[in-house]
Amino acid sequence: MLGAVPTARERARAQTTEAILAAARTQLAEVGAAALSLRAVAREVGMVSSAVYRYFPSRDELLTALIVEAYDAVGQAAEAAHDAAAGTTARERWVAVWRGVRTWAQAHPAQYALIYGSPVPGYVAPEDTLPAAGRVGVVLGRIATEGHLDAEDEDLTAAVSPDVAEGLGIDPRLAAAAVSAWTLLFGTVGFELFGQYRNVVLDRETFFDHVAERAASSVGLP
Repeated sequence: MLGAVPTARERARAQTTEAILAAARTQLAEVGAAALSLRAVAREVGMVSSAVYRYFPSRDELLTALIVEAYDAVGQAAEAAHDAAAGTTARERWVAVWRGVRTWAQAHPAQYALIYGSPVPGYVAPEDTLPAAGRVGVVLGRIATEGHLDAEDEDLTAAVSPDVAEGLGIDPRLAAAAVSAWTLLFGTVGFELFGQYRNVVLDRETFFDHVAERAASSVGLP
């Protein structure tokens, strides 16, 4: 059965919400998340600020919407990269996902900075951001289930919350390696994106693939 057709009022609200988010994304790129202003967004959209509050009652709610949107976007990029590499080895799919995340970040640096850059002073992300935030991890975790640690590898199970292994559906002994790989992925992308590799790493793609391969080995991918 087909879903209900949105009413004209619902379509208008959706269009206005998207216009507000688009203006907020522009602000992110121009002034950063800490300086995001509902009044400035309202001016950009051509609305009075009181009207914007009917869509987003506070700056924090607008920030949350932008954060979820960014997490979902990078998650979709990771999932698309994984699906495009279907039929290849686990290691090749792992590297493809890493490349997908890097490509998305390079195309959307302000959104990447919002979710993986400096925290916004005074803002605490609500728990409903967690499902979107975990999408990349879920994709990598699905691949990591094909990995195997050697018996002599150090057991760091107690160092990581059991929720990690449960959430990713992996062997608890792989959880620490998975968290380390997650840190390497977003740290390496961030270092490149924000200029820390300038005059240090000359061939960024080769270096990035090398880090991805090392991370693949850390979770035991053959």
